[in-house]
Amino acid sequence: MGKQNVAEQFVDILVRAGVRRLYGVVGDSLNPVVDAVRRNAAIDWIHVRHEETAAFAAGAEAQITGKLAACAGSCGPGNLHLINGLYDAHRSMAPVLALASHIPSSEIGLGYFQETHPDRLFQECSHYSELISSPKQMPRLLQTAIQHAVGQQGVSVVSLPGDIAAEPAPEKAAQSALVTSRPTVRPGDAEIDRLAEMIDAAGKVTLFCGSGTAGAHAEVMEFAGRIKSPVGHALRGKEYIQYDNPFDVGMSGLLGYGAAYEATHECDLLILLGTDFPYNAFLPDDVRIAQVDVRPEVLGRRSRLDLAVWGDVRETLRCLIPRVKEKTDRRFLDRMLKKHADALEGVVKAYTRKVDKRIPIHPEYVAAVLDEVADDDAVFTVDTGMCNVWAARYITPNGRRRIIGSFSHGSMANALPMAIGAQFTDRRRQVVAMSGDGGFSMLMGDFLTLVQYDLPVKVVLFNNSSLGMVELEMLVAGLPSYGTANTNPDFAAVARACGAHGVRVEKPKQLAGALKEAFKHKGPALVDIVTDPNALSIPPKISAEMVTGFALSASKIVLDGGVGRMLQMARSNLRNVPRP
Repeated sequence: MGKQNVAEQFVDILVRAGVRRLYGVVGDSLNPVVDAVRRNAAIDWIHVRHEETAAFAAGAEAQITGKLAACAGSCGPGNLHLINGLYDAHRSMAPVLALASHIPSSEIGLGYFQETHPDRLFQECSHYSELISSPKQMPRLLQTAIQHAVGQQGVSVVSLPGDIAAEPAPEKAAQSALVTSRPTVRPGDAEIDRLAEMIDAAGKVTLFCGSGTAGAHAEVMEFAGRIKSPVGHALRGKEYIQYDNPFDVGMSGLLGYGAAYEATHECDLLILLGTDFPYNAFLPDDVRIAQVDVRPEVLGRRSRLDLAVWGDVRETLRCLIPRVKEKTDRRFLDRMLKKHADALEGVVKAYTRKVDKRIPIHPEYVAAVLDEVADDDAVFTVDTGMCNVWAARYITPNGRRRIIGSFSHGSMANALPMAIGAQFTDRRRQVVAMSGDGGFSMLMGDFLTLVQYDLPVKVVLFNNSSLGMVELEMLVAGLPSYGTANTNPDFAAVARACGAHGVRVEKPKQLAGALKEAFKHKGPALVDIVTDPNALSIPPKISAEMVTGFALSASKIVLDGGVGRMLQMARSNLRNVPRP
């Protein structure tokens, strides 16, 4: 066996860290690394059509598996294309290692062809971004980058000049143990005791949960039952907390529904569990607030806090539950459950009123049918915009399904690339990209990636020929819509031309059959559904402060939309409310 070069050593370290795929587009400065991947049976090069897709795919893989994922871009424009997807991965707390290959090391700083400074450019969307300038430096620097990504849950970027990648690796390079998983963090006894005192002293407590409750469903339910608390959630907490939840009062925020807003504002004590919910206009400013989070930097940055608790949600609740007195008064909980059911009964009428016969098809109806026919363990990747609304209100979590999107970064065109990364983790698992026509067409070239790798992703395209969320924003500002219309092809015909299954749906009665047919197809498929551009959405509570910069409207053309099977859940929970 010949002596390793730096690129081979780089790839070996990635493999030892658990990386099984490297998403990217090949290019000259990347050639040594790509060739090292070719010769290493433990890792695959995934050739996408745009580097932004590579970063989105890696971020999605990391979110699905909880493990380190990786992407790469060649020097200059190649690695710059990674930046939007890396921003999303970083803000989604997805552990991703990005390789930004660089111009020849002797030319750095001299205005060389395609010269940029990636070690500087990626600093804002990473925990760690450094340049390798010597073969001897590489092993330790890559190890440090990996541990930043895994330990701090986000992006690390390594800039590697192509000439250094091709140089011989140093002799007897140390193989240090790599950190590939995170520990749990337990708060101190003083903080737990203080939180228990606050809970015991409060007559009405509400829990508001985010993605930090992942893996803590049982503990949250036990805790809520002990203190008779309504449980609301943010969008990123939906998949972890909504299912099997007899205390559910819905979601707050721009896409909100139900009684979550009232529950957070009418309590004596609001406890924020694992959430960095960004819309402080939806949070109260006149109740006591405690926040529990494993990331100390987010404590108190959205609202005034009476108590900040640094700890993992599950471990914190395990310590806390035995220390709080069980409450017996259910009046606040029962009132919020009734408000929640009443709110859902009211808005569901807009969805049920002959919607299965309307043309163009209502997107609410599409989402509801999709929810019914999709697998119980499906992964849904969701485009930013109105698709977020339909996923939030219609896709029913059950503890096995996953719902991921650009929920913190808010980028267009994320659903298809994320579906690529999600599907590579398990070809047998159903992956559904809920795409808008604007987002899909932005990175449509990577539909070819599905065909090239025969990935069985199902693209469900909500095609309203407009940038619907932007039209809403203009509507709120009193502006006429302008520059939002899309002239689209028959996307189903495009899919078939690419070698995939494609079907176009224009009538509601065709919908269920078309979705079932696509889901039965063994390869990639696209269902192009012509939807009503006037079917928009508003949250349950609106104030002038909330309107600025948000897609809210009280126009007559706006529908509250339905809430899918959440109404059934609310009705079931209401059975537990004592009757007078």
